Amino acid sequence: MLTLLQVRDLAIVDSVDVELGAGLTALTGETGAGKSILVDALILALGGRASADMIRHGAERAEVTATFDVAGNAPVEDWLAGQSLEGDGEVILRRVVGGDGRSRCFVNGQVLPAQAVRELGSLLVDIHGQQEFLSLMQRDAQRDLLDRHGRLEGQLADVAGAAAACRALKAEFERLGTAALEREARLELLRYQVGELQALGLDPDEIAGLTVERDRLAHRGRLAEAGAAALGLCYEAEDANAHALASRAATALRQAAQLDPELTAPLQLLDEALIALKEAGVSLAGYLEGLEVDPNRQDWVERRMAAIEELSRKHRVDAAELPQRLDELSRELDELEHSGIRLAGLSKELEAATSRYRQLAVKLGKGRQAAAKKLSASVTASMATLGMPGGKLSIEVKSDPQAEPSATGDDEVTFLVTANPGQPLKPVAKVASGGELSRISLAVQVAAAHGGASTCMVFDEVDAGVGGAVAERVGRQLAELGERGQVLCVTHLAQVASQATRQVRISKLTDGKSSRVTVATLGEEERVEELARMLGGVEITRRAREHAREMLRAAAELRRA
Repeated sequence: MLTLLQVRDLAIVDSVDVELGAGLTALTGETGAGKSILVDALILALGGRASADMIRHGAERAEVTATFDVAGNAPVEDWLAGQSLEGDGEVILRRVVGGDGRSRCFVNGQVLPAQAVRELGSLLVDIHGQQEFLSLMQRDAQRDLLDRHGRLEGQLADVAGAAAACRALKAEFERLGTAALEREARLELLRYQVGELQALGLDPDEIAGLTVERDRLAHRGRLAEAGAAALGLCYEAEDANAHALASRAATALRQAAQLDPELTAPLQLLDEALIALKEAGVSLAGYLEGLEVDPNRQDWVERRMAAIEELSRKHRVDAAELPQRLDELSRELDELEHSGIRLAGLSKELEAATSRYRQLAVKLGKGRQAAAKKLSASVTASMATLGMPGGKLSIEVKSDPQAEPSATGDDEVTFLVTANPGQPLKPVAKVASGGELSRISLAVQVAAAHGGASTCMVFDEVDAGVGGAVAERVGRQLAELGERGQVLCVTHLAQVASQATRQVRISKLTDGKSSRVTVATLGEEERVEELARMLGGVEITRRAREHAREMLRAAAELRRA
């Protein structure tokens, strides 16, 4: 529900704040006062086309803010969640248009593309009239409206699930089928590659060990020289080595420690050093002995590493990933060798899934046919009361059982209409009269509505070309629709405005040099004066006021009934 519309420096509006509520709100005013400017402002907030021409003369920018109460509106809450936006039951759309024609769209303070805002706008507002967002002209919207009217959401979900299963199986079938066309060549290659990797017999931990060994063998001379030097200095040198020197130091301290206990600690350290030096010598001797290996070992390690690196380059992976590559190719080889069996199984699965989808799609189509008959009859009856006697709506549901499985089923839904007797039925989008199109849309919305409406519905000049009793019936239809949600109606007829639960007057003030628009929500006596003006023109008579009061009383009694 739209709760607040704020407009700044748009067209001839300098600053306007309009608070709104549930039910039917009539927007009235004299011709040229700017009633439709508010609708244009709302469209702009919903992501409509923007241009610098919209900015009020002398202003730097135009700005529109529309605040919506969306508590309990699941589609809107899901959309906000998908955009990682927090709502807390409220959505604030803000549109700013600069002097260079560029504009920015904000949703709850976050900048979003206009296309995204239009998606959200379609969940918040449905505008009927000679506007660019007229959903009734869109085939998808017609189908969705019919599904909602027929309460077919459950069947539609089943069809969507079955269609998704068909698409997944078909994609797998086509993938394997394509592979089967190149099966022999691919099998030959895979067998060669798998055999080559298996022959290599690479262990996942082998690379690190081989790398270390290759480096050691490549620098064996330097390593032997360093090891021998260290062994001599630590343990084996005849003239002086660390072990001999430490042993002499320990001998000197051992006798002295008997005289002074404080020498016991350094003596223990020397004893530990002697043990460590001996162990180091043994380790170095073993290391030097290990360096004296078969000279062919280095050749073998180099050949082994070269083979690993060659396969690594061939498969375009790191050497450590070759075992994983072998697993991948082995799985593909196994799958391809058994692809014939898998294809046969997939074919049966796809056939069964398609059969299930067709059954569900046919069931959905029958539900749509039944809903189409009821909705067509209801709308046709409503059209007669809205100034289109002899008018007719026919909802055509055509099924294509050969069509690819679709989330929306096999049906193409088309709303066909004629506003005048004797004229052929044509698609709604080709109806020439904007006023007729608005009233047809009104009839459809009234007939299709179930319970509370989830969107704000705006009707711009739906009473064009009608008057008298027909205008009153239009007002009653709008009031009935308003009982189920929120309806805003731009009107110039008192018969329509009198049916509203609230009335907003738009006035244009001018001093001969500039003009500006003011907006006021009317109290009861102010409504009488406004309705009297709409009935009587420039001169407001006592009779016009009495007629206005009577119209308001009658409308109030009708709402209470």
